[in-house]
Amino acid sequence: MKNIIKLIEKIEGEAKLNFSFDDENKIDYVDIEFLTTRNIEKILETKPALDALVINPRVCGICGQAHLIATVQALEDCYDDIQISNKAKILRELTLNFELIANHFKWFYLNLLPLFGKKQYILKATKPSTIMSKAIATIAGQYPHTSYAIVGGVVSDVTNMDLLKVKSYINETLKYFEDMIVQADTSYFKSCTNIDELLSKEGDLPTLLQEIKDKNWQNIGKSYDRFIVFGQTSYFSSGQSNKTKVNKNISIDNVKLYDNKTSKAKNVMYKDKYYEVGPLSRAMLNKTPLIKDSHRKYADSIFSRILARTCEIPQLLHHCNDLIKQIDLNEPSFIKPNIDISKISGTGKSAVEAARGSLIHKVKLENGMIQKYDIVTPTQWNLSNGTKQNPATSQKAMLQLKDINLAQIVFKSFDVCSVCTTH
Repeated sequence: MKNIIKLIEKIEGEAKLNFSFDDENKIDYVDIEFLTTRNIEKILETKPALDALVINPRVCGICGQAHLIATVQALEDCYDDIQISNKAKILRELTLNFELIANHFKWFYLNLLPLFGKKQYILKATKPSTIMSKAIATIAGQYPHTSYAIVGGVVSDVTNMDLLKVKSYINETLKYFEDMIVQADTSYFKSCTNIDELLSKEGDLPTLLQEIKDKNWQNIGKSYDRFIVFGQTSYFSSGQSNKTKVNKNISIDNVKLYDNKTSKAKNVMYKDKYYEVGPLSRAMLNKTPLIKDSHRKYADSIFSRILARTCEIPQLLHHCNDLIKQIDLNEPSFIKPNIDISKISGTGKSAVEAARGSLIHKVKLENGMIQKYDIVTPTQWNLSNGTKQNPATSQKAMLQLKDINLAQIVFKSFDVCSVCTTH
């Protein structure tokens, strides 16, 4: 048996992997260590509830919208009765979707392709992520670290001109996807049922997937084939899936956190089992035809994981165009709660879908002051540090590989964010 310690950088923050090998030089265990913590949850304690709307978007530099929306929904859940206009709900969902899309582009071009020797592609992430940032700022007033979502709605009062501008950003991003990632009409991804048909197209995604197949890597990175989604929206469905068996009846109350002696990050389980979260999980719950075909052929491998995340881009963009059509500008952006939050005592919880998967926030208030705050991030789901007898999701996905460079590709296919995780 031998051990190799590898510091993983070029992620959000850094992580340390301690690889253990068996007598056949195959990985038999990977100890995952996140090295630092910022103690955001402790900082929130004793603060006025609304301070969380300013602090939490800064948990992560690229997922600020996800943390903002999760925060405001958790605070609103502390109320017995609160009204949110449909307009405010749609605006929140739009900015969250735009953030997901920008993250997907960054992950594909900045984190993934360089692992395959395509470092010259990194600038391709600049244009679409910038466009999506402009779309968020048009609604939210600024980006990143906006606090435009507040208890009762949003502070932005968009105009028809704003919505036209946002639609132009969406369509410009769709065109970029067609020019760069897959050279095909983006509406094609709603109906395509055959992965081989996609591989016949031109573009950066089919080229990468074909390279994975040429290297015979299409089946690596398999884990438990268990998926879970908590953040239900007008597009995403919540529930759990064990391979293809779907259960819609899930509860945040069954999510449990466990201390990790060798890492600053906590482990997270659902009913004492590890699950994968993220775009592949969302596609399995949504029964996306193209991803179902990939899963049928390659299960929960890096091939399916890469495909699901990249192909979520056009799906969300088209859905955002549909959402804009549903906005009634005559509705209020904000409806003042009947009770001031300084008088609220109670608990609240929420879940939203961040780029990497389900993000959960839980809060306990006493007379409007935060007594306890818990954050469960997607990386905690995917990169928990289990045991050799019961490895967590990404740990299991790296087992039996002989090449640690290949193991790093598997590790990064989950898109690691240690900054968000060690909050």
